[in-house]
Amino acid sequence: MREAWIIDGVRTPRGKGKASGALHSVHPQELLATVLRALVERGLSADDVDDVVMGNGEHAGDHANDIARSAVLTAGWPVTVPGLTVNRFCGGGQQAVMAAATGVLAGWQDLVVAGGVESMSRHTYGRPLDAGNGKLRERYPLVPQGIAADLIATLEGFDRTTVDQFAVTSQERAAVAAKEGRFNHSLVAVYSEGDVLLDRDEHLRPGTTVESLSGLPASFERSGGKPREDGRSYDEMCVVTYPEAGVLQHVHHAGNSSGVVDGAAAMVVASSDYATANGLRPRARLVTGAVRGAEPVIMLTAPGPAARVCLDKAGMAATDIDLWEINEAFAAVPLKVIRDLAIDPDKVNVNGGAIALGHPIGATGAMLFQTVLDELERRDLSTGLVTMCTGGGMATATIIERV
Repeated sequence: MREAWIIDGVRTPRGKGKASGALHSVHPQELLATVLRALVERGLSADDVDDVVMGNGEHAGDHANDIARSAVLTAGWPVTVPGLTVNRFCGGGQQAVMAAATGVLAGWQDLVVAGGVESMSRHTYGRPLDAGNGKLRERYPLVPQGIAADLIATLEGFDRTTVDQFAVTSQERAAVAAKEGRFNHSLVAVYSEGDVLLDRDEHLRPGTTVESLSGLPASFERSGGKPREDGRSYDEMCVVTYPEAGVLQHVHHAGNSSGVVDGAAAMVVASSDYATANGLRPRARLVTGAVRGAEPVIMLTAPGPAARVCLDKAGMAATDIDLWEINEAFAAVPLKVIRDLAIDPDKVNVNGGAIALGHPIGATGAMLFQTVLDELERRDLSTGLVTMCTGGGMATATIIERV
């Protein structure tokens, strides 16, 4: 039976997403080319690649046009290798890997490289989801993601201490993982003129405590209460859709939300037939994947439903998953998934998450696959589930199983 196998995966370190960050000087095309070249150095035959599929959440400025194709050319790969850029907001990198798997499983492709890139320090931070379409805003009183996260926390009863403790755990786990070299198998350094620009994740804040986070102001309280063009504030717009929320409790801030970073990642997905014929050792198979939408005002609640669809397709229960990667866009997001699916917290984001490591939008999904697979191998476990919330009220979810 034809299967889609993960053969390899690499990622850059995550650099701070600001002008002073170590990777800011690197054009995102070059950043993505770095991981493409690294795969060739590790044995990938670029001549055989049927397609390169990459996620990106910007599609403008330095990320404009088809950055997957631009990176293929920048990397010096054969001109016969095409490139496709996809945008499912934060889930773009995971969607790219699922697209690679579907192409392989359909028999249309045998070898696909998939991942993503985002240089957050070079973002233009353009137009909102409605892109100026007043009709869409009339239908849904859309709010920024941080406000939506605070809405989730309010409805679920996650207070400031709860979300801050989750953030501290993320930092503690990431610090241990970095110290023990748990990311090293997938990590490749970024160079400039022969000199190392960055060879480790730059965003970690070891030593973070609930007490140190308590001094940070809520990031979205001021903007949430400010009247907009129609006279309503974002907080009031939330209550229009969710009157049971009452007064929004603003609990998210820079310390319990995903870090703004630069980074790129790429994975090799091959058919079982191609891998066997070419002597490639599979690390895992892509069991199944799913995408789901949710109500777009609250926006960030679809990971649970997407994960449930995956589990149902695979004939599995949440307890059958050995390790989970639930992207830490905001602390309330994984906390809600853990509660809704009754997941053991000790199986979730065991090496920390985006709160500690950062979230390079289009690249994060591929990074999460690498993180969970490396850890499954280290612990000699079998199955992992990756899920991410995205803008517009969507989520991606995928189950992998070691071969």
